[in-house]
Amino acid sequence: MKKVLIANRGEIAVRIARACADYGVRSVAVYADADADALHVQRADEAWGLDGDRPADTYLHIAKLLDVARRSGADAVHPGYGFLSENAAFARAVLEAGLTWIGPPPAVIERLGDKVQARKLALEVGAPLVQGTADPVQSADEVLAFAERHGLPIAIKAAFGGGGRGLKVAWRMDEVEDLYHSAVREAVTAFGRGECFVEQFLDKPRHVEAQVIADTHGRVLVLGTRDCSLQRRNQKLVEEAPAPFLTDAQRARIHDAAHAICAHAGYVGAGTVEFLLSAGGAISFLEVNTRLQVEHPVTEETCGLDLVVEQLRVADGLPLSLTATPVPRGHAIELRINAEDVARGFVPHPGRITRFEAPSGPGVRLDTGVQTGSLVHGSFDSLMAKLVVTGATRDQAIARARRALREFQIEGVASVLPFHAAVLAHPDFAGEDFRVHTRWIETDYVPEPAPHARPGPPEPTVLQRMAIEIDGRRVAIALPPALLRGLSAGTAAADPQAPAVSAAAAQAVPAPVSGTLQAWRVQDGDTVAEGQTIAVMEAMKMEMQVVAHRAGRIALQVAAASYLEAGAAIAHIS
Repeated sequence: MKKVLIANRGEIAVRIARACADYGVRSVAVYADADADALHVQRADEAWGLDGDRPADTYLHIAKLLDVARRSGADAVHPGYGFLSENAAFARAVLEAGLTWIGPPPAVIERLGDKVQARKLALEVGAPLVQGTADPVQSADEVLAFAERHGLPIAIKAAFGGGGRGLKVAWRMDEVEDLYHSAVREAVTAFGRGECFVEQFLDKPRHVEAQVIADTHGRVLVLGTRDCSLQRRNQKLVEEAPAPFLTDAQRARIHDAAHAICAHAGYVGAGTVEFLLSAGGAISFLEVNTRLQVEHPVTEETCGLDLVVEQLRVADGLPLSLTATPVPRGHAIELRINAEDVARGFVPHPGRITRFEAPSGPGVRLDTGVQTGSLVHGSFDSLMAKLVVTGATRDQAIARARRALREFQIEGVASVLPFHAAVLAHPDFAGEDFRVHTRWIETDYVPEPAPHARPGPPEPTVLQRMAIEIDGRRVAIALPPALLRGLSAGTAAADPQAPAVSAAAAQAVPAPVSGTLQAWRVQDGDTVAEGQTIAVMEAMKMEMQVVAHRAGRIALQVAAASYLEAGAAIAHIS
């Protein structure tokens, strides 16, 4: 490889660009219009625009990505995580274009990416499993039938997804149908396919996973375990390695099962095998993520291996740098720094970052995709950075993490920094008896009472495209509108007097986030009750319910599939 196209954005694109520099190859960034000034664009050796602002038009657009690879002279593609990283069609298209795919073979992605087939493979090698459907379900009635046969709770899961997208847990029979349809919609949005399967859901389990790396010479190596139990909406917030409070037998069982699954599948590259660990100590295979994980840095810090450089080595046909599972060196904790308002239920909070002061010092690493002035865009994931703290022991890592959080300053958008500080002080996480589980946030955590003040929506980075002639040649350019505006007199000053709240304002139902109104749950003119779900919105790849703030007759103001800024009126209730 000589030049790697990074088919991604944000902190992972920055991470890959740095690994390319360390490995001695050039990097090519791509960007949506809103990311024209993003950090990953600045860190790569060169950057190419994708002419669009939505994921489907940019980072999920295979033809555009391959065209950039051709025009830039890239000879390899790294997909990062999310977007097209587990898309076998993309991997196949990269290979058919004569480029090197930095990831598992397409056939392996297909087999393990299909969660139903992955379950069958796990059964073949004797990995532990809970009850589940043999094939994707075709209707909500099938989900209800499974729940009646095996009992609640059940997990409805996207068959071709990962990372918690398209995963819904039903605790009551009366919510099964809505959750099934929600899982299908979320799966289509995130992965382009809506098939779902169903399995028993272990109540209050831990989430433990094993990092695997395999080369083209037949060597499969398990690099250790991670605990990723602290989650909200099935999205991880805190991860650590090695997974604490496991018995030697449990750790060996996880290592052996992960190795057997990947070896049997003919795995190549970096991947993660995920398990659930019940309160009673039972282990159940969950899924295989056929890509680099967000939480890979904690494994790097404890095993001494640069996983992204190792991916590049494997893609170049080189053998793995290690020959055996390493003994963990110390303990590492990763805190995902998302732009979310914890007090409002971890609602995404897009906006312009006005202050970003990162911590430093012994044992502190920060993988970030933003800086002061960066835009956190509502069309993409809420992750801004990852704070990774390492210590000789878990206690030392926790102490250093507390110090790092005190140093960390973010302004302009809400962040989960207060949540992380609360977790690191909570006895369920930091005590001698580890009581954290995947639903701990929903069932045990009490958020701070004051929600983050919401500023008005930032001016978006919308590029204006035009054609100009340079030395007789017609060239297309894209410029921020600020460069096209003259230095004329300023606009009229805004009225400093805030208007009194009118009756119409009191009736308005505001969009809770900047995002897309996926579907209405009521009809125009219906009578609704206070607290009733009236619509579903999607923001930063996650669905959320919009509820009526008062009882009355509803008048819909916008159509489904509309994109809205936070605070915009979607309906009025009179």
